[in-house]
Amino acid sequence: MRKREREAYLEFAGARAGELYRSACLLAGGDTFLAEDLVQETLGRMFVVWGRMTRVGNPAAYAQTVLVRAFLTHRRRRSSGERPSAELPEPPAGQEGDATLRVTLLGALGRLTPKDRAVLVLRYWEDRSIEETAAALDSSPGAVRTRSSRALERLRAELGGSLADLKVR
Repeated sequence: MRKREREAYLEFAGARAGELYRSACLLAGGDTFLAEDLVQETLGRMFVVWGRMTRVGNPAAYAQTVLVRAFLTHRRRRSSGERPSAELPEPPAGQEGDATLRVTLLGALGRLTPKDRAVLVLRYWEDRSIEETAAALDSSPGAVRTRSSRALERLRAELGGSLADLKVR
């Protein structure tokens, strides 16, 4: 980028940064940190294409478009809804041993075959009927009954006596 173009960009960025920040704050619902990130992203993208700005009649409007698109891209990310917290939430009362039980049960389910695991999850976790489970697995109701019975036996064998020790009293 030539010196004159760089100076023109710096002048543009200095003049428009405040307006872009206000727009970004409104888009971000008052989240000033996100607004700063959006403005930085916008100005970075503008810097990359600044040499071609002679073809664009209104660089300020183009910058607003880039800002809105950066915001929409951020909202589509899976992590955009995450918010840091200083404190962890309290577990529900009476479920202290539930986490250990859940981890043990999920580990035992993980050691079953995929079809056994699917039958048990559909039948007992999602509380589906035998017919619904059969339809989901493209199988007959009789096959689902047999597989669920055998899968429960395998699950009990995997867990052994450890499930009774983990049960919340």
